[in-house]
Amino acid sequence: MDVMPQQDPESRRTPGPSPHDRRARSAAAPDATPGHEPATPGREPAATPGEDPSVLPAEGATAVPPPPPTLRTTLRRAAFGAVAAGVLLAGALVAVPDRGRDAAKEPGPVERAEAAATAGSPASLSDLTALIGDRQQWVESHPQDAPSWATLGSAYVEWGRRSADAAYYGRAEEALKRSLAAQPGERGNGEAWVGMAALANARQDFLAAKRWGETVRKQEPKTWRVYPVLIDAYTGLGDVKAATEATEKFGELRKGVPALARTADLYRNQGWREDALATAREAADRATTPAEKAEALHRLGELAWERGEPEEAVAQFDAALRTDSGHHASLAGKARALAALNRTDEALAAYQSVLTKLPRPLYALELGELYASLGLDGDARSQYAELEKLLAQSRAAGVDESVLRARYESEHGDPAVAVELLRAQWKKQHRSAAVADALGWALHRTGQSEEGLTYARQAVDTGVRNASYAYHLGMIERQLGEHGAARRHLEEALRTNPAFSPLDAPKAREALEALGEPPPGGPGATGR
Repeated sequence: MDVMPQQDPESRRTPGPSPHDRRARSAAAPDATPGHEPATPGREPAATPGEDPSVLPAEGATAVPPPPPTLRTTLRRAAFGAVAAGVLLAGALVAVPDRGRDAAKEPGPVERAEAAATAGSPASLSDLTALIGDRQQWVESHPQDAPSWATLGSAYVEWGRRSADAAYYGRAEEALKRSLAAQPGERGNGEAWVGMAALANARQDFLAAKRWGETVRKQEPKTWRVYPVLIDAYTGLGDVKAATEATEKFGELRKGVPALARTADLYRNQGWREDALATAREAADRATTPAEKAEALHRLGELAWERGEPEEAVAQFDAALRTDSGHHASLAGKARALAALNRTDEALAAYQSVLTKLPRPLYALELGELYASLGLDGDARSQYAELEKLLAQSRAAGVDESVLRARYESEHGDPAVAVELLRAQWKKQHRSAAVADALGWALHRTGQSEEGLTYARQAVDTGVRNASYAYHLGMIERQLGEHGAARRHLEEALRTNPAFSPLDAPKAREALEALGEPPPGGPGATGR
């Protein structure tokens, strides 16, 4: 949803009480959620017997709302109502002012989530759940508390992103609008604007995210919390220069693991493998919390996979899962690497498991293609039907999965539909390497190889070392009779990652074999 950060002045209401006002009033108006016992200072609310209320259920966690509040809401907790609501390294919450925590006391889940936000790091899912429950309870009795609504909205964005439950984006939008109604962004509620930018990124509306983020940056240029959402927006739009500048600025304003992680991603997107690896390793070495460590190890696993080192990738993904068993994206990464190692039974089991925990459309497509590569056409068709359902759910929740749907249509459906979807993306200024590659390939699949060549070259020319991009370019060049260039790019694809796709890697080898050896004197001798 492309929503500009401007509001009708007549719709604005008086800002809610400040955290200090809430602290003074909380004794007279204790927090209470209908159906739940009000929290009492010094005592935890009773939990259901046999349940750990701070831990998400192992199965179906994405299908149910966050659990009810599980921690006490004390006078001291009220001071945290000013938690900023932007999105950090993994899309999580921003800048929580530290207002005198009791250092001698073991922090609870809410405190841990807030500490992670203060550091610009991801919180664990269980801690994030506790924070959501805590803020839900608070705003029930403090509906004019703009900062807490902003925090709740951003937490919903993060929950939806990390659980692959796009339904939470609607809740996030409602909470963020409540925050802006209580206190408009131009009156100091930049946290809600950052939350709106994060929501737009999650829905893959990068142009809207850019507008929200740049509005905050103009108002608060030295506030670090806006730069992660700007980096994501610029990356989605394919604006490498702006993404680089935003990453550098973030590194100036926010040192440590979050900046290292963002810098590693920047190097990766520019094809600087050695720099990306060194920076990612430093981030992993310096990570402290389990959630932060798991994210860093996952990044190392992805880098190993892209280098064509599946054994190393499995090791890193396993390490991430040992650190944080809820880091389900690492299970999907492991499945991909296991397939490359021909450990197909394990790969299938891993994919099936992750789709019950993190039902992302991408994983459904990958599993369907793995089935197809094994000759299990019936299973592949069933999986593609599940993919269609997931894409429909995302679309209903306002998430634009056009690029992934186009990838599916190009290979397994109607390539003309893919071209239509991707031309619309290009018109919306979504011009990343991923969109350029997908559009080039879709055009090729509809017989428009000459036009497709332009986009495929643009994707490869970004510098990103993606074996699929090189494969697509090589196949298009082969179709157009540019055999020398085709040979180079097919070789590059297999050199980058010999098992980059269970369907396409064998096709790359077949095409390269059909091209044969270059002519005597090298490719330059004939121009082919």
